[in-house]
Amino acid sequence: MNIDVGVSRAPVRSERLTAGVAVVFLDRAKQRNSLSVAMMAALHGEIAVLGNDPSIGAIVIAAEGPAFCAGHDLKELTARREDADGGRVFFAEAMARCSALMQSIVACPKPVIAAVHGIATAAGCQLVATCDLAVAEEDTRFATPGVNIGLFCSTPMVALARNVPRKRAMEMLLLGEMMGAAEAAEYGLINRVVAKGESLAAAIEMARAIASKSPLTISMGKAAFYDQIEMPLSAAYDYAAKVMVENLLKADAAEGISAFLDKRPPVWKGC
Repeated sequence: MNIDVGVSRAPVRSERLTAGVAVVFLDRAKQRNSLSVAMMAALHGEIAVLGNDPSIGAIVIAAEGPAFCAGHDLKELTARREDADGGRVFFAEAMARCSALMQSIVACPKPVIAAVHGIATAAGCQLVATCDLAVAEEDTRFATPGVNIGLFCSTPMVALARNVPRKRAMEMLLLGEMMGAAEAAEYGLINRVVAKGESLAAAIEMARAIASKSPLTISMGKAAFYDQIEMPLSAAYDYAAKVMVENLLKADAAEGISAFLDKRPPVWKGC
């Protein structure tokens, strides 16, 4: 792996690779990369920095250790039950930070790809569902198992219900059962299943392919995708048509079309 610049910021670390790709590693392997408040704040910060970096075209979220992410840090949450308010303020802060993190990934102008291995459960499954694309190793398992411990996966439900059919989402939420990568791909939770140990390489390959395209076009397209998907059909078409017109007026669209007609590689200007 050719690394140009390395940045460490516990409890996550990021590596900037060649060809406009950055990888952010969840780095709490002993805790199965559970989403503590500090972890969520750090990941949110990395996404913000990389999303605003013009040298980065796509971001991969990967993880150290045997698990991608086991969800919220239940030990951290449980410890705050000793607070005077029984933990209410801290619980609210943790959920607010989680919501802000997930929304920052959707709002990030750069595509975000999850490279998943081991397990992705509860808020970890939410993180996978929130990413624009996801690649998982063949032995990866997914679940929203909160119902089994008396804590319905209500916030993971938001991302899950926007990625898989309703009946499938309800099945995952009500039964809390583990599912394999092949089934997750069938549900639409992930894009591709790869061999064990290959998720990061596969995600980086996808990221490099995306980063080779016009950054302006990718940013406009990602924003438009999430905007229109919440609209009624007629409004979505009206909105998408306006985006298409604005896109056509950009220099990168003129260059891309000319390059296609001239049968040459395009030279993107980002405008």
